[in-house]
Amino acid sequence: MASRPDLTVGAAARAAGVTVRTLHHWDAVGLVRPSARTAAGYRLYTASDLARVHRVVLYRDLGVPLDEIGALLDSPEGADASLRRQRDLVRERLRRLERAADALDRLVEARERGVLLTPEEQVALFGDDWQPSWAAGARELWGDTDQWAQFAERAAERTREEWRAVAAEAEAVLDSLADALGRGVRPGSAAADALAERHRASLGAYFDVTPAMHVVIGRMYAADPEFTANHDARHPGLTAWLSEVIDAAARAHGVDPDTATWG
Repeated sequence: MASRPDLTVGAAARAAGVTVRTLHHWDAVGLVRPSARTAAGYRLYTASDLARVHRVVLYRDLGVPLDEIGALLDSPEGADASLRRQRDLVRERLRRLERAADALDRLVEARERGVLLTPEEQVALFGDDWQPSWAAGARELWGDTDQWAQFAERAAERTREEWRAVAAEAEAVLDSLADALGRGVRPGSAAADALAERHRASLGAYFDVTPAMHVVIGRMYAADPEFTANHDARHPGLTAWLSEVIDAAARAHGVDPDTATWG
């Protein structure tokens, strides 16, 4: 049977599923050097050369660095240790990919559900007035916004204990606001501005809130009977007063509350 004819670099590249440029590079670094040349000096790959090319491709696809492949092929006695090392690296890479897949699952679920807690856990953390259906309603309204995406990213990473801290701070802020109103703190005062910033920071646990966005949220509180009832239960008139406090603090940031928009 006639022996297989030697292959040009182009034919060898096609047979191995690599590029001609790759074979030129491997030749330059001494990894796979063609054994023959044409009369015109062009590279020719023998069957043995092509077999080595296939082995290099195999080890490269397994993640073995090119500078180790040559030693691995040329010194079979050292191959076992190198292969074990690469096996361990592949397994670690798989573990990282599994962790990444789990994180993506949580992110997808967070984008769909908002808070990754059971309804019972939500009520226990956020209070008896909390309605777990609010998250679904929020997604319906704002699911396509950057703020919902940011909220979902944070929710996907947040533990129950971290949610507990977020809820505790929100309660503490509302208590401080109600106390300030009861003490006659006036919107625009230093004390009121500090409380407005603390309130904005507590909202920032969910997504970044600019002073202009804070104004819009204050308006939403005042326009929503449910929010108004929840806030005013702490102190009569708290919702309207908070909106004034937010507006005054926004002015200190150079924002005109009358023209403030979301964003």
